[in-house]
Order: sequence, then structure tokens, then C-alpha cells
Amino acid sequence: MASQAAPLLITPSDLADKLKSPAGISILDATWFMPNAPRNAREEFMNSRIHHSQFLDLDGVASPHELGLKHMMPNSQTFAKACVEKLGISRDTRVVIYDSHGVFSSPRALFMFRAFGHINSSVLDGGLPRWVDEGYSATSGSLATPKFGQYDAPQLDADTIRSYEQMVSNSQLEGDAYEILLDARAKGRFTGIDAEPRPGLSSGHIPGSYSLPFNLFLRRQSNKKGDLEYTTFLSPSEIREALNTAVGTTKAQDIVDGRKPVITSCGSGMTAAVLWLGLQLLGVRKVGLYDESWTGYAMRSGSKIEKST
Repeated sequence: MASQAAPLLITPSDLADKLKSPAGISILDATWFMPNAPRNAREEFMNSRIHHSQFLDLDGVASPHELGLKHMMPNSQTFAKACVEKLGISRDTRVVIYDSHGVFSSPRALFMFRAFGHINSSVLDGGLPRWVDEGYSATSGSLATPKFGQYDAPQLDADTIRSYEQMVSNSQLEGDAYEILLDARAKGRFTGIDAEPRPGLSSGHIPGSYSLPFNLFLRRQSNKKGDLEYTTFLSPSEIREALNTAVGTTKAQDIVDGRKPVITSCGSGMTAAVLWLGLQLLGVRKVGLYDESWTGYAMRSGSKIEKST
């Protein structure tokens, strides 16, 4: 595994410089759409993508879940097999991940790589739309066959993932023992006023959690043509302001200083990684992610659900 961590975020110009000598670099399109969206990520990838990139199917590179949930964290063997057989990645490959939203699903892919110790990995801030908007070209058509490498099954950092049982236990704790839980869903879903996008699933939140919609860590941009919007990360100081607003300045300081561990959650474990990455940009290292998130929690009949106005 690479001994030095790559920057968490890179810009299109950074990537363009690296692609002048593309050997040892793997570029991954990790675009994912909500199940009810009338779009197909793989088809869009074939029609427009960054040169040399491969498609990372976050639903396909996942371990089975007892509730049938998608894009769950793979086990080490599944991750290693996907890296070698589908993506041509070896342990020392420089990995750059993007999506076609700007910032949406790419942080989830980065979380996966980092959780397995592949720290030579980054997200392209602004993704494919920013890449094109800054004058770099996209390509289409057939893909080059990735070169197979060697990738022994790595060990997952167990501190990065939280289970349902851990979440139930955490919600019953108080004081220093409680891990702060940040919920990345929209505020209306958190309070229970708005419905969940998954039919039949109750809205609301896990007792003791805080609402921090993931888009509060992002800036909405318009391209130069004015016909497309995309997202990029806010500056660290602006991310800190959003965190202060969500949990209060005292708890936010405890999080940033490492005195208080934090967990991120969302609807299905996807945008929880946006919060995870935003906190990483603040230098926070004690960040876990509730992998199955609200869908897994609310599907279980014994779960305690709070609603508020």
C-alpha cells in the first residue's frame, strides 16, 4: 500500500497534470443515481467520461445484505477482486474518483478505498461537469481493457463502519460515551414532515441524532454556458460554520479536536460519505459511517423513531 496519503480533493488542473504521465493512475467514475431517477449511470459513462477512466458500480462492488440493501461496504475479498479483475488497480495505484453530479456519490467510493487502507486516493472536486467546464475534454465509445495487477485482500478498518446494533446502543448512551450522530438527509425527512423516497419507509430520525443535510457542505455552481449546475465542496471554514450550526460550537469544537467521535448517516449510506469527507477536510479523523443508514434502521420493526417539528 502507498506509504503517503494523497490529497482528499484534487482539481481538474491537478488531474490534467497527472494525466500527462498516466501510468500508475486509475480514474474511476463512481456516479450513482437514486433508484427512482430516470437515468442510467453506466450508459451516461459510456457517452461521456474522462479519458482513461473506468466505471465503478457501487451497487455491484458490494457484499450482500440481510435486508437486501444496495452499495453496502464490500468484504475484503470482494473489494480486492473488483480492484484487480474489473478496474486494473493494484496496491500502489493512484486512484482518482469522480461523479457526474459534481460531488454526490464519489465520496462514498473514496470512503471505501480509504477504509481498506488505500490512502493513495482522491475525489475530483466538481467531478465531470467541472472537468468539462474548465475546458478539458471528455470522451465516449469503447473502453480500454484494464491491465490486471496484484491486490491481496486488505483489512477493513473496523472503526470506520457502524452496525445497527451499535447504533441502537449508541442512542441509549449519554455524556462522553455517546458518539455524535449526524444525519445527512433533508431536514423534512429528519423531522418526519416529509416522506422518504423509498415507498413504505417511515421518515423521522434515530433518537439523539443531529440534522446536517449533506448539501450544506457543498456549493452549487453553474457552468459557463449556464445550462448545467453541479456541486463542489465548500472551504473548510464554511464547512466548520455548517457544523457549528448543526451541533453547536462547543460540540463542533469537541469533534474537530478529536475529543468527541462522530458518526455519519443518511438514507442508504451514500451521502453520509459527503459528511465524512467534509469532516476529513476539517482534520477530523474519528469519523464512523452507519453503513445501512436510515433505510436499514427504519426497516426493522423494533427501531425507535423520533419525529419533531
